[in-house]
Amino acid sequence: MKTIQKRRLGNTTLEVSAIGLGCMGMSHGYDPAADKKEMISVICAAVERGVTFFDTAEIYGPYINEELVGEALAPFKGQVVIATKFGFDVNTFPTLNSRPDHIREVAEASLKRLRVESIDLFYQHRVDPDVPIEDVAGVVKDLIKEGKVKHFGLSEAGVKTIRRAHAVQPVTALQSEYSLFWREPESEVIPTLEELGIGFVPFSPLGKGFLTGKINEHTTFDKSDFRNSVPRFTPENLKANQSLVELLEQVAREKHSTPAQIALAWLLNQKPWIVPIPGTRKLERLDENLGALSVELTADDIRSIDDAASKIKIQGDRYSGSAAKLVGR
Repeated sequence: MKTIQKRRLGNTTLEVSAIGLGCMGMSHGYDPAADKKEMISVICAAVERGVTFFDTAEIYGPYINEELVGEALAPFKGQVVIATKFGFDVNTFPTLNSRPDHIREVAEASLKRLRVESIDLFYQHRVDPDVPIEDVAGVVKDLIKEGKVKHFGLSEAGVKTIRRAHAVQPVTALQSEYSLFWREPESEVIPTLEELGIGFVPFSPLGKGFLTGKINEHTTFDKSDFRNSVPRFTPENLKANQSLVELLEQVAREKHSTPAQIALAWLLNQKPWIVPIPGTRKLERLDENLGALSVELTADDIRSIDDAASKIKIQGDRYSGSAAKLVGR
């Protein structure tokens, strides 16, 4: 097992590899689920390369992604950190459910599927407006006291919710979308996390694949791929936003790297407590993503990327309809 750069999530003792692995796409969201044995080999290869941070959720599948991650990582107990999530009603998805009794049920079931004695990082997947966040934080605090959970996290929460939750049970990490393709967290969320000492785990750090340079207006997705419903992925918006990819390609040529590596290196340079979790099913993409840790961007490089990116107006909403209402509460 190689060692790679580590980062600490906020002011806590939770130390993880500087880049983690988002496992959702292995069995949920992008095309049909991949072959289980192949995905186990990718997860094991990530561990061999020094990745110690793996992200899943009960809703991915549902259930089968947690089972996959649990089986793949069973031989590495004590060497890796597994994050999972609660907060949806699996039977009536996308209905939210963060009632305390439901959180407890999910925790018990996730422990079994993940084959662990304690959940390393337990996120509320989306803020439930029908359950006070103090009640959510309170039950996770109890689960921590009982040894069933080690750290509490939130996903896509707004700053008021983060503050209220943190006052009851310190929040270790916030997981939300953040990349050069979606910079909204910079206005309020990141300063709040810095003030409170909370780590940041960006999902979709490669803009759901867009920032790799492998997607354009002619790309077609499998009918089950969720990007078909994302406004930013209409052909006209993909074409309009291509200038951002061209910027990354230009920097990548100068740095002898790839657009994906520049996008990840840019994220890593924002704060020392940011840990992106790009997802992949392919070994070569895993290696490419981890290669971002070797890309050196100077302060001047970051400034020039930011200056150029600020002149590009990204077209298309990040989510449509009901999905958009679940974020930032």
